Amino acid sequence: MISFKQLPLEAKAAVAAGVVFFSMMLSRSYLAEQLELRTRRWLLRLQMALFANALMLIGSLHVWKSTVTTYSRSSAASSFCFMPWKIAVFMFLTLAHSSFFTLLFLVAEEPYFFSLAAYTCLGAYIILIFFLFTLGSVEQAYKFLAGRGTKAGTGNKNSRTAMKPVLAVMLTVVLTIVGLLNASRPPTVNSVEIPVHKLPSSMSNLKVVLLSDIHLGPTVGKTKLAMIVRMVKALKPDITVIVGDLTDSEAEIIRPAVEPLGELNSPLGTYFVTGNHEYYTSDVSNWFELLKSFNIRPLHNENVKVVSPKSTDDWFCLAGVDDIEADVLRYSGHGMDLKKALRDCSSERAIVLLAHQPIAAKWALQERPDINLILSGHTHGGQMFPLNAGAYFLNPFFVGLYKVGQNTFVYVSPGTMYFGIPMRLGSRAEITEIILRSP
Repeated sequence: MISFKQLPLEAKAAVAAGVVFFSMMLSRSYLAEQLELRTRRWLLRLQMALFANALMLIGSLHVWKSTVTTYSRSSAASSFCFMPWKIAVFMFLTLAHSSFFTLLFLVAEEPYFFSLAAYTCLGAYIILIFFLFTLGSVEQAYKFLAGRGTKAGTGNKNSRTAMKPVLAVMLTVVLTIVGLLNASRPPTVNSVEIPVHKLPSSMSNLKVVLLSDIHLGPTVGKTKLAMIVRMVKALKPDITVIVGDLTDSEAEIIRPAVEPLGELNSPLGTYFVTGNHEYYTSDVSNWFELLKSFNIRPLHNENVKVVSPKSTDDWFCLAGVDDIEADVLRYSGHGMDLKKALRDCSSERAIVLLAHQPIAAKWALQERPDINLILSGHTHGGQMFPLNAGAYFLNPFFVGLYKVGQNTFVYVSPGTMYFGIPMRLGSRAEITEIILRSP
């Protein structure tokens, strides 16, 4: 029987990832109620960081073999540039691995340069892994289809092997620069008109500004939030809604960065529902209190009547549900409860629901098909290549406007900022201006 010491490094990393994942499940199932909130918060984040790093180690070993070991037995190893290249690859991988730990130690009013560099390397790491795998698969497919097998000349084989990582690195550098430049631009303002069944005619043309997935934390700070608030105020919305993932940190640590939200002054109110990342902070109660101090109302499985300024008899029901991750994490007092959220919301009135994840929107419509409009986020539009495909297939609604049935619409925001990696490829940050129309 093979001992653990005899396993290759990739297999050891996989075993380590499995152990950490098992400890995460154990913590969620049996220790959640026994641990102090702050301890549980740190344990969860540490486990997630260790799990991600264990998985990344498998890819990092492949990157090292492809970009360093491949050349160590060639004439390139004796060149002046080889040692600096080894150091550069090592530093690149180290920064990529350290990105997950910045959530624990490097969060402040404005992002630290180290955090920005680490998450940039993480984004480049994902792209590089994709191209190394893709180019390797293409080569294997070509060899199989051409029927060349081992008959190929050694010189040609070595040349192709050496060119793969060079091409992968070049593509990674180009796409990383493009992604950084794209994410550095202000969010685009996307105006969408949505007919809302049973919306009173006096409320037609009501303007709702939708924000989602701002992710205040290691790479998004006060300056970017202040820019978003200025853009929202310029739109002069009647209502502003934030549909989750506002933050990746505890309220006390990042409070100074949140202050611009106090400038939102939509006449019919500003509302908030939790996303999965709020529950990762394990600090939801403090976030609720902080947001209330800025006149932002959390909709914690509850609803409000949004009354027309023209007639108190005209109103619609605006409801919000907790994110479904609260159920997964067994977060006390939280969890998606649609019945509670829609209590007293009659189907004779228009119903607008805020639900962070598109899968929650799907579940809500299965239970209450009389909901007229659901506003969600979560997907980021995939945020960056090659993650776009995964986000597309994992969510019932990906990005943009969907019509479901006769009188129901779902709108999924691609996100107002980004999570961690300050890059966007194949997607664009967005502030959505939604004009509600009475049919």
